[in-house]
Amino acid sequence: MKIGEKSLAPPATGAAPYIIAELGVNHDGSPKKAMDLAYAASECGVDAIKLQYFESRRLMSRASALAAYQSAAGETDPRDMLARLELSLDAMAAVVELAHARGIHAIVTVFSLELVPLADQIGWDAYKSASPDIINRPLLAAMAATGKPLIISTGASTLAEVGRALTWLRDSRDRVAVLQCVSSYPTPRENAELGGIAAIADIFPGPVGYSDHTPDVETGRDAVSRGACILEKHFTLDRAGKGPDHAASLEPAQMREYVQLAREAVGELRANARYGSPTTFSRAPVEPVKRILEVEQDVRRVSRQSLVATRDLPAGQTLTRDDITIKRPGTGVEPWRLEDAIGKPLTAPVDADTPIPPGSLAI
Repeated sequence: MKIGEKSLAPPATGAAPYIIAELGVNHDGSPKKAMDLAYAASECGVDAIKLQYFESRRLMSRASALAAYQSAAGETDPRDMLARLELSLDAMAAVVELAHARGIHAIVTVFSLELVPLADQIGWDAYKSASPDIINRPLLAAMAATGKPLIISTGASTLAEVGRALTWLRDSRDRVAVLQCVSSYPTPRENAELGGIAAIADIFPGPVGYSDHTPDVETGRDAVSRGACILEKHFTLDRAGKGPDHAASLEPAQMREYVQLAREAVGELRANARYGSPTTFSRAPVEPVKRILEVEQDVRRVSRQSLVATRDLPAGQTLTRDDITIKRPGTGVEPWRLEDAIGKPLTAPVDADTPIPPGSLAI
């Protein structure tokens, strides 16, 4: 698999890891800050920056709630929070232009199906799905249909859910990569779950990496030592900034160290494999298991999406595509059941802009 002209290969081959600085919402909704972040990230030696494209009204239903880490950061309303953190397409296009001028790639996570055609007007080098959308078949299919590389994050998901998503994308397998991830912000070091890298590699022959939410600079190095060829790390100009993601991010000096340690790990891996000695940073073996941790349960519930009613729907209503959209939270029928739901009657009424309960459809 390639992103641009950059080939993604296992560190055992001597290939350097592909490192993404996740700008996320650390621009705080400011186009200027987004540009400053992208420039600073390019100075740290990363291969790409990543943005998030969402519209709060499309993503959040009336039933949406804050994740615990967002509340802890001082947020009080989920829709107000996201509305404040939106970045326009024009602002994103300027960031992409800057990234390319600085010789790095620009990647985007799109959160709503309807936004994919709009996002594709910009020259992104790749798309990436957010962990909660491992069950969002329509969105994954739309991003894959752009023809660009697609990176899938897998936080708060089972290995079976990862495998199912990969079957949906079998026609795009030559441009798909998968990241082990723990959906906790920040992730305690003891919950890094690096064994998930090997577990995913057991079912997927393509590039496997690690989306790193720990607060540490060494975790990327450790992930590379266990086979990760892609790393993603949140990036900020100020970890003490007001906002949901700053505390789980690295500042520029830390990101430079993160990049250096991760790339040095490749050389040490090759040298020590050649001479049969362990690396100086070797740790106890980790079990090659992909699982959902207790610290992820909250994010899994509030950040996954469901089938949501676009209007008040009475009991007995036979659902059409116009009756359904896909929004947070993940308490209703899962998005991959969209086609199954169409043409089925509701057994109970559903209010507008609320999830369709699993028990209200015979699917």
